[in-house]
Amino acid sequence: MIGSTVIHLDIVDSTNNYAAKELLTKSLNEGTIIVAACQKAGRGTGLASWESAEGLNLTFTAVLYPSNVALSQQFSISQAISLGVSDYLSRFVTDVTVKWPNDIYVNDKKIGGILIETAITGGKFSRALVGIGLNINQEVFVSDAPNPVSLKNLTGKTYELSQMLTDLCNCLDNRYRSLIRGDYFILQHDYGKLLYRKGIWAKYNSGETDFEGRIIGVEVDGRLQIETRMGEVRGFYFKEVTFK
Repeated sequence: MIGSTVIHLDIVDSTNNYAAKELLTKSLNEGTIIVAACQKAGRGTGLASWESAEGLNLTFTAVLYPSNVALSQQFSISQAISLGVSDYLSRFVTDVTVKWPNDIYVNDKKIGGILIETAITGGKFSRALVGIGLNINQEVFVSDAPNPVSLKNLTGKTYELSQMLTDLCNCLDNRYRSLIRGDYFILQHDYGKLLYRKGIWAKYNSGETDFEGRIIGVEVDGRLQIETRMGEVRGFYFKEVTFK
């Protein structure tokens, strides 16, 4: 399903933007991949941008229609995609983790980012545009991002991008099929095992307050659970807490 149709673009502002515009006037098969050699305005979550040197990395959007996924399980979409990317990277390197909610890390460095934009019609998910940026062959990063890394940085090897895309899509498809079967518990369990900093005391900020805590898990609705030094378990939605 995912990757059965591939649209190749040379230059685009953002593959998610391109997919959204295409869907205004035409239909795209589920699993269609829109991949760009160069994204001029690649987007991360929120207002963040995504740096990617032309022709060196994987930057693409998958068009999905998860209409049978319960609205209450929206975070399971993020879990499935994060796990698909992590499954694939684990073929090449160890210590792959997911920094909540869906940044992909190796050790303490960011190798991939995910942006999922959903639409709801009639009480169901009518579509999900899954944007993925994965650092593959880029060796030098010039943006102010604090901790980027690529697969080539980690292994010293150069990778053939078209084959990487095919194999990554297979991993994504495996986890997506698990999602649409309703295997929410499996996704929750596997995602929890990969959580970055899980069980490790570290510093966080909520509002204007710094505190020390350790991640103990993520709730079904996507809230990050952090235990404080005082033994209190606090839940945070996206943007309510930052990692220090």
